[in-house]
Amino acid sequence: MNQSLPAVAKPARAALALTAAYYLAFVALGLSAAVTGPTLPGLVAQTGASLGEIGVLFTTRSLGYMLGSLGGGRLYDRRHGHPIIAAALVAMAALLAAVPLAPRLWLLAALLLALGLSEGTIDVGANTLLVWVHRGRVGPFMNGLHLFFGVGTFISPVIVAQAALHTGGIAWAYWALALAALPAALWLLRLPSPADGASAEPGAVSGRASALLVVLVAAFFFLYVGAEVGFGGWIYTYALAMGVSDPTIAAYLVSAFWGSFTVGRLAGIPLSARFSPRAILAADLAGCIASVAILLAFPHAMAALWLGTLGVGAAMASIYAVTLSLAERHLAFTGRVAGWFFVGAGGGGMVLPWLIGRLFGTLGPRAGLAAILADLLVAAAVFVLLIAYTKRRPAPETEEPAR
Repeated sequence: MNQSLPAVAKPARAALALTAAYYLAFVALGLSAAVTGPTLPGLVAQTGASLGEIGVLFTTRSLGYMLGSLGGGRLYDRRHGHPIIAAALVAMAALLAAVPLAPRLWLLAALLLALGLSEGTIDVGANTLLVWVHRGRVGPFMNGLHLFFGVGTFISPVIVAQAALHTGGIAWAYWALALAALPAALWLLRLPSPADGASAEPGAVSGRASALLVVLVAAFFFLYVGAEVGFGGWIYTYALAMGVSDPTIAAYLVSAFWGSFTVGRLAGIPLSARFSPRAILAADLAGCIASVAILLAFPHAMAALWLGTLGVGAAMASIYAVTLSLAERHLAFTGRVAGWFFVGAGGGGMVLPWLIGRLFGTLGPRAGLAAILADLLVAAAVFVLLIAYTKRRPAPETEEPAR
């Protein structure tokens, strides 16, 4: 009996080492994702662009993210995954370091296009490989992965605020975040890549994924990520434009948003073990809509600004991971399928933040917030369609049946 324990423990330790490496990569991804919003005024001054023009950075970054997700998804089905993620992390670090050195908007947009390409490759890779490692029990681990993304997004605005306080600029914030991306790359290169999920999972669904289900999930990601990136990227500028806070307080407001986001993802780990994805997503969407409505109803109240921001962060926290867990129950989770999901996510991150920037310049900051509320209401309608479809398409039987 004792002789068999090492054989059992070794795969478990290997799975935990892989999981920890993906978590560290997602901390780096979160650090990168949250830096743009608090540095927008600095980037405006750096490039001489207007506030309306600077919104193109969200568009180019999300376009790169879409391309990285689609191309990366196919690569993970054909090649060992860890060298791909490591290369993307190194590229992300180099691009972050170059951002404060770009004197023109077109050059900065090109850098963020490439940055999005790297980020999309990391995102689809870590999510897909984590599913391949844990199979039908991936739910809590998936929430943990996105918890660590939240850790990165919480820390990033604090680094920006401290860099601005001590140096008067944003350059050192970007350089610090660039260095933080390198340890995960080195760790991943030392670990073996997991086997392809479609071929290694005994009870996996046939590769003939339902096109309609893929479209519905991708559309939901389009709407959700548009709201997340739009809110996280513009709440700093919104607070300043409404005259509710000064730049330092606004930076901490962004950090509070990502902090509540992180706490929500931490809470999502035990919740995902007790409640169905459908119930969690319904509660999350209701919380998002109510929180944005509070911000719109009391636009000049500091208490409403903080309450609404914290509420949006907490409610959005588990949507991404829980939607992936829901999809994993009904589809063969290959890199290609995951890539299409993240193409939808990248499209949302490209369109809504750009639209908010335009609305800021023409109709004022409240119009941008109203666009986020409308986006969330449409997301709720798509969620209803998604649940109706999955009820007619029961989860397939696997060795680890869905709860």
